[in-house]
Formats: sequence, C-alpha cells, structure tokens
Amino acid sequence: MIITDGAQPRLARGCRFGADDTLLVPEGVLRLKGTGAEILKRCDGTRTLGEIVGEMREQFVGMVESDVEEFLRKLNERGVVEW
Repeated sequence: MIITDGAQPRLARGCRFGADDTLLVPEGVLRLKGTGAEILKRCDGTRTLGEIVGEMREQFVGMVESDVEEFLRKLNERGVVEW
C-alpha cells in the first residue's frame, strides 16, 4: 500500500486508548511507549500524515517521516490503524 502525505489515519473500529498510554484492541492491549503513543494520539481521522509528521518534528528533534509511516503501516497490518 502506498501511503501519501494526504492520508488521514485513524484508529480502527474497536480500538481505543486506555490508561497509562495503553491501546485497547479487540485482541488485547498494546502498551505504547514514547513517540508511538504521541503518533497514535494524532491519528484522529482529521489530521493528514503530513500534518502528523510536522507536529512530531516540532515535538521530537530528528523525527523522520519514514519512521512515522513505517510505524503506522505496521499497525495497519495488525488492524489497529485505518486510512
């Protein structure tokens, strides 16, 4: 799948944030760390991938677009993020 800067990622149906940077998914719980939690908090279906990357670069020095894209691609494969 080719992901463009205009793609608007969002949490998949049945996925939601729990306490302490955990993500509740139909199969269980994912514990999020550091930038992963911050990336997913921005996946609200209104922000584009480009906007998320821009916000992450402002907050975390050295953030690379390909890292954000790869993280979201892996979560998409697991059914956690939709485009």
